[in-house]
Amino acid sequence: MTCRQWVDEGHIACNAWTDNLSASCVSWRDAGYQSCDKWADEGSNQCSSWADEGHNSCQSQYWSDCHWYSPWNCIAGWLCDAWYWVANWVCQGWYWLADWVCKGWYWVANLVCQAFVILVKAVCLLWSWIAKLVCVAWDGIRCLLNGWFGKRHRDASPIQHVFVLMLENRAFDHMLGFSAITGTDVNTGAQRAIEGAAGSNDFQGVPINPTTEADFKLNKPPDVDPGHEFANTVVALCGAGVTYPPGGAYPAIHNSGFIANYAQSKDGPPADPTKIMKCYSEARVPIITALAREFAVCDAWFSSLPGPTWPNRFFMHAASSGGLDDSPSGLSSFGNTAFDGYTFNNGTIFDRLEDACIEWRVFAGDSFPVTLALSGMTLNELDGRIHDFDEFAEAVNEADYSAAYTFIEPDYGNDLPPSAEDFTCGNSQHPLDDITRGERLIKNVYETIRNSPHWNDSLLLITYDEHGGFYDHVEPPPVTPPGDGVSDADNVFNHFTFDRLGVRVPAVVISPLIERNRIDGTTYDHSSLLATVEAVFGLKALTARDGTASNLLKLLTRATPRGNAPAELGAAAVSGFTCDDDPASVGTSSQGLGAGAPGEAPPRPPTYGNGRNETGGRGAEPIGPTLRGFQEIALLKALKNARGRDRQQIRKEYLAADTRGGARRFIHKAATMARGNRVSVAKARRRGILAAFLSFPTRKWLADPISTYRGDSSGPTTK
Repeated sequence: MTCRQWVDEGHIACNAWTDNLSASCVSWRDAGYQSCDKWADEGSNQCSSWADEGHNSCQSQYWSDCHWYSPWNCIAGWLCDAWYWVANWVCQGWYWLADWVCKGWYWVANLVCQAFVILVKAVCLLWSWIAKLVCVAWDGIRCLLNGWFGKRHRDASPIQHVFVLMLENRAFDHMLGFSAITGTDVNTGAQRAIEGAAGSNDFQGVPINPTTEADFKLNKPPDVDPGHEFANTVVALCGAGVTYPPGGAYPAIHNSGFIANYAQSKDGPPADPTKIMKCYSEARVPIITALAREFAVCDAWFSSLPGPTWPNRFFMHAASSGGLDDSPSGLSSFGNTAFDGYTFNNGTIFDRLEDACIEWRVFAGDSFPVTLALSGMTLNELDGRIHDFDEFAEAVNEADYSAAYTFIEPDYGNDLPPSAEDFTCGNSQHPLDDITRGERLIKNVYETIRNSPHWNDSLLLITYDEHGGFYDHVEPPPVTPPGDGVSDADNVFNHFTFDRLGVRVPAVVISPLIERNRIDGTTYDHSSLLATVEAVFGLKALTARDGTASNLLKLLTRATPRGNAPAELGAAAVSGFTCDDDPASVGTSSQGLGAGAPGEAPPRPPTYGNGRNETGGRGAEPIGPTLRGFQEIALLKALKNARGRDRQQIRKEYLAADTRGGARRFIHKAATMARGNRVSVAKARRRGILAAFLSFPTRKWLADPISTYRGDSSGPTTK
């Protein structure tokens, strides 16, 4: 945690304490009002009872003897009643006045309490300003001293900007196995073809070879989302029925169970399990294929562990997953996120860069990027380091764009409430989404950097977090474990030893300092990117994994930048699927992904476009791993954006959301509350150093009854 983040945490804690104190004062005042009213009501009732008794005594003593012949009794009765009537109103008035005096005392006491709260908040704010000034001065001195060494190292490097675009859930054979790319091997200098699609899997006793053409998207139904959790990957790599012995050696690998794994999907068997062997030709993925030919393609880049998205993305940031060997699951993950997200014993690449006074940024196409699950990143979002991807082109084309490291997260599509939650209409290349939307994102990122002032000293890596269940024939090799230990025991599900890489994924390395048409067969994984950043900027390794990983610098063989790299790529393939946000050149349809490509099964009736369809009666189902992950990010954002007095209620609602419908409700509430809090690049640039002195946004969390999270609560909150 940096100096300024430490101050920010203190400021947030102070605000939370004062918010709670303010709420306590209001509660005490309201309770006082009630006690005043109760005392006054009791006194008023006593006055009325006394007056009624007096009227009764007047009746018995005087009015009962009031006759024409004894008028003095009538007069005495009237005077007696008048006395009690006046006395009652005097008594009532006294209690009424006393009630207001009592309430006034509580009102003044609350006012004094609130004034104290304001004073404490002002002291906290003043403290944070002074402390941040000290931090700025300290960081300035530290960075100046750092500059004598680190800046000289950075200035000596031909690369000044490293960009990373990490997409999701595609294997190498599936994407590039039929690209027929040939080129120069960077290790031998010989001409060779890439390690393309080969091998087979058996289905009902018949060998099934990888073939083209894969569908632009899997249509659910009749298809299902391929399983790619830890246990799924064991089956895919080792065969049907094989399990991993906790803490033991990984079973024998022969890449024989991809069809078997797909056939036993938790969502039910697909209509055609052999679809998992289907691959793309260049005609369907022309963008990534063109870049692989134009620059360097790594045909031995593996995911960092044989498992799902979250731990693999953590390896890209920390060269470790902190022991997490599967997707977040169940309430055991609450401890990881209830305070500040996932921690790693040696920190992350963002921490390393911060310590070295090197600027970084994250551009996110999604409301809840996975990066936000890392410890401290919600503070970084509030501090203006995480931006919407819509601002990427403007930022990178600034002549003074100073971020040395830029990580880009895609749009995960209709993954969050109140959408249909089917991952369509994003650009992450999720198996259930149209592959061409991700192709257009790759084109956008490349062309933005290529035509920016920073192209000549930039390096761009395009890769995928894991295989998504799709077939690849290359056996993942052993690897050095991170060796940093388990940061949280709740991370451990399978007791994996992290000594085996995951399934091979596509990786293309792009820079004007790379000769055209290079093929690199060096064994890489996601920590190789970290090893590259560390080598470029003179940083220490985070763990033993990136400390022993090969970096990408040997690809940078040119002394001067190439001048013949294409400034513009061709168009992405036309899939026939359209979404409401497609550019005019692609065409739009209010049907969402409602049109099918030739030869493909028609998709189910669209449940997106208007973004309001619900879960089709699935609200009472258990929370799936992907939705659980997004729910954790929602919790982090809610806790950082909410008032201190609301945080206990937020945690209660999170814990109560134990079904798919409850999780959707919680995520929708968090997204609605946090909307607009992300600082834009332009705004951050205008704010400059004053950004350090602005208070954090605090939004009101509208409490829902806990019962609304039980069962099929699939609809978004109505508040």
